[in-house]
Amino acid sequence: MQQDKHPDYHPVVFRDRSAGYAFLTRSTATSEQTIEWDDGETYPVVEVEISSESHPFYTGKARTVDTEGRVARFERRYGGEGSG
Repeated sequence: MQQDKHPDYHPVVFRDRSAGYAFLTRSTATSEQTIEWDDGETYPVVEVEISSESHPFYTGKARTVDTEGRVARFERRYGGEGSG
């Protein structure tokens, strides 16, 4: 493996702004901001808009599509049961 070809891979804290949730992982992302983590170490922190804690799909607050209403509207518009 060639030296100096790969980016620096280090521990980083990602913090979700809307949910107040943070997690420590390894990444090549960098930041000027730092945070002291639970283990007493200081890590760079990257602010994110959405994580699994705030995304509607993962929280169960996803908007469901009214498919029954769509079918009824289609049948009203185009004549319903096999007109042809």
